[in-house]
Order: sequence, then structure tokens, then C-alpha cells
Amino acid sequence: MSGVAARDVDWAGRVGSLGRAVVVVLVVFLTAAVVARLGLDAALAAGLVARESLGALVVVNVLQFLGFGLGVAGYLAASDDWGLLALRVPSLRDLGWVLGGVAGILLAAALVGQVLSAFDVDVAQNQVIATGQQNPEYFLYMIPVSLLLVGPFEELVFRGGVQGLLRRTWGGWPAVVIASGLFGLVHWIALVGGGGGRVAYVAVAATLGLILGSLYERTRNLVVPALVHGIYNSVLFGVQYATAVGLA
Repeated sequence: MSGVAARDVDWAGRVGSLGRAVVVVLVVFLTAAVVARLGLDAALAAGLVARESLGALVVVNVLQFLGFGLGVAGYLAASDDWGLLALRVPSLRDLGWVLGGVAGILLAAALVGQVLSAFDVDVAQNQVIATGQQNPEYFLYMIPVSLLLVGPFEELVFRGGVQGLLRRTWGGWPAVVIASGLFGLVHWIALVGGGGGRVAYVAVAATLGLILGSLYERTRNLVVPALVHGIYNSVLFGVQYATAVGLA
């Protein structure tokens, strides 16, 4: 029976869906880079922000995540696959999952941090955190950006697009694991630190991605992980700001 089941696995379909998922990620990041570059150049030319200023950093972040949304929309339009996304106004049950998800992801992050600390593992630093430590006001700007853009658009890409594509051939929970791995890997390019520290950060991000992916799989509503992701990032930025200015 197990041999028959193994032969019945559609590996061509699985490889194809994984390839399409990677294409989605590449298209999204390319679109984000182009939108951020062109938008920043336009803002500089119009005198709206100064180069190397806090305003320029915020503009780049906003445009990058808008580019995420445009990239996913472009893929869905080109493939005519809008049914890939599961999206609706959250119910009371969904909001319960949001509250539980926020508590769970904060607890998981704290536990993983404690484990890494116990083994003296240095975790690389995200460039956003490094920038904010030099200019704490940046953290305050990143709170609404996280709630309105980072959470929604990163989840649109990795849970809606990537996990949704993988679910069709790999099944629900394998899709969660693979999408979470990709979610962790893409953070590599935004890190400051040595190779070992980067691997640790990627592992942490992938672990948190497992929680977000599980929430999406349970609720089939992209709003749930988007809210959890945005709130989680906002809490981190709030703590970072408080620490940077001596309030904590």
C-alpha cells in the first residue's frame, strides 16, 4: 500500500508549484526594488525628502511594501488566479485567533531567544533595527507601516501566494513548512552580521512563519496572520524605541 501511495505522488506537480512559488517571490522582490527606486527618485526630485534623511528611509519602506502588493497583483493578473487568496472580513472567531496568535508568537519569540541565549548563539540584526537604534524616531514611523503595509503585504506574498500555491499539490501542512522556510530565507538579505548569526535569524523568522502559516491554514482568512504579523512587528518596534530612548 505504501509503495502504491508513493508512486501516486504527483512530484511533477509539486516541483511545478514550488517553482511557481519561487517565481512569485522573485517577481515580488523585483517589483518592490523597482517601485522603491523610482518612487524615491521622484520624491527626491520633487524635494519632498532629502537624501539620507529619515523621511527618505520611511518612503523607501512604504514603497517597498506597496511593491510587494503590486508584484502579487501582477502575478495573479497574469495567471488569472485570483481565487488563490482566501480573504474576508474577520469574524469574532477570527479575532479570537488573532489574539491567541499575537500571544503565541510573542511567547515563541521569547522562548526561542532564551534558547539561543542559553547556547550563546549570536543572532544577526535586521537593518531596520540597526537604523532605528541610530535614529529611534524611525521605530515610531515603522509601527503604522508594520500594521498597514508590512503585515498585510508580507502575508499576501508568503501565506496567500506562496502557501496557497504549495497547498494545491503538497497539502496543507507541508505547504506551511515550505512557505515558512522561504519566508525565513528571504530575510537573509536584510541582515547585518556574520554568517552564523544570519542562519540563526533565518531559523527564528522561519519559526515565526510557522505560526503565521498555521493561523492561515486554520482560519483560511489572510486577515488573521496579517493582523498578527503587523501587531507583532509593532510591539517589537515599540520595545526597541522604549529601549533606545531609555524608557525601558
